[in-house]
Amino acid sequence: MSSITTPAQSETPSLAKRLGANLQTYGLIGAVILIWLFFALQTDGTFLGARNISNLFRQMSVTAIMSVGMVLIIVTGGIDLSVGRLAGFVSIVVSLCQAQLWPKLIPMLFPGQDPVNFVLVTTMLSVLIGLVAGTLFGIYQGFIIAHLRVPAFIVTLGGLWALQGVILIVTGGSTISAKQEVFLSIANGYLPTWAGAILAAAVTVFLFVSMALSRRRKLKYGFELPAMYLDVLKTGIFAAVFILYVYIVNQYNGVQSPVLILAIVAMVVNYVSNNTRFGRYAYAIGGNREAARLSGVNIRNNIFGIFVLMGFLGGIAGVVLASYVGGGTPSAGSGMELDVIAACILGGTSTLGGEGTILGAMIGALIMATLTNGLQLMNMPNEWQYVIKAGVLILAVYADVRLRRNR
Repeated sequence: MSSITTPAQSETPSLAKRLGANLQTYGLIGAVILIWLFFALQTDGTFLGARNISNLFRQMSVTAIMSVGMVLIIVTGGIDLSVGRLAGFVSIVVSLCQAQLWPKLIPMLFPGQDPVNFVLVTTMLSVLIGLVAGTLFGIYQGFIIAHLRVPAFIVTLGGLWALQGVILIVTGGSTISAKQEVFLSIANGYLPTWAGAILAAAVTVFLFVSMALSRRRKLKYGFELPAMYLDVLKTGIFAAVFILYVYIVNQYNGVQSPVLILAIVAMVVNYVSNNTRFGRYAYAIGGNREAARLSGVNIRNNIFGIFVLMGFLGGIAGVVLASYVGGGTPSAGSGMELDVIAACILGGTSTLGGEGTILGAMIGALIMATLTNGLQLMNMPNEWQYVIKAGVLILAVYADVRLRRNR
């Protein structure tokens, strides 16, 4: 006797399959919720206040921007130990432009003019120079790694030491102040509350349109489609989270400028990683380098491009860092590369390569920032903060290894 499958029965495997495929992401989201609840209870609700949530997301922005690029590097089986110091170096370059270059150059080029009148132009030029500096360093490292075939670990470790030396030489151990109002607004500014509301609506529309286009594309190429309600539910949850975030930060001063920059960076790189040859080849290289080579993938060019992208993102992070701090310091970016790598690994990027997502890295960066912020609110000594972060990181790597074994 043949059995009759009801619609509910046919969708159940789809739901189970969907949950299994995204188990790590859902587990991370659950971990964030539990950590937030713990800190809320330990701080009598201060942790979940609008002001602290605003500060939390601002604090994570620099690390998260670099984590976006680090995902693709680790996915290909590489590593970049220089990203923290690169951001610090760019912050020094930008601060020098703001504090010394333009005040001297503008009176020479435009006698009798006050440099203050050129504040917007000089800020834009400083940002451009910072982005170029980061990109050029990415080209330098990428060429040595991809075309001269020197291991990424060695090249980027050397890059870290070289940048650290240059920073000390340029600064002379002193802070370079750059506190022009327009420049400071890059990392310390806010969108008006009405603009935040419009942004929330635009993001919601974007998410649902992207969902519809994704389903149409899968249908066109014959891929299996999940049940409609699953896609609607998933998209609705992400939209609701963003709307809630905007609502909370609007209770303080509004959506923070660096968070907006982070969101744009994450969306662009996420699209590149999921919908272009460049991105898909990165996963192919990390999954099986030899198979990718035999399939015609130009491994050298792809890895070179990824390190150039990392340099560009390091430039963005350096600009935001300089604006956030109000200048360049000798210790700028020190140790930040460890937070960036930890954020990627916490977010599910496999140390073995071939697996990792931009969304996961964002959640990982949020977890790292949450631990730092929450432990500081609890007045936890710095030494114990390092111990707790180490334990969380080791646990995350262990969970990743266990999941891979089960698969």
